[in-house]
Amino acid sequence: MIRSELVQKIADENPHLYQRDVERIVSTIFDSITQAMADGNRVELRGFGAFSVKKRDARTGRNPRTGESVAVEEKHVPFFKTGKLLRDRLNGG
Repeated sequence: MIRSELVQKIADENPHLYQRDVERIVSTIFDSITQAMADGNRVELRGFGAFSVKKRDARTGRNPRTGESVAVEEKHVPFFKTGKLLRDRLNGG
């Protein structure tokens, strides 16, 4: 499902809301999650999962074409851990 499909599904299930309002709600939620993660915070949605940021240390990598060693800088990457309820639903529980 992509963002526009999510907006359409929510709008269809809530006919009293205008689609532009649903788009604004979805954007606000995503922006809030993104901002919290950018600030280094963890975002937990009970029953769904938790978003967090993991730090990857600097390391020496290798260029696959040339085999030459390359310095890879430290970086922060998003990480998602599924909640128990979601895992159970996906596995038929």
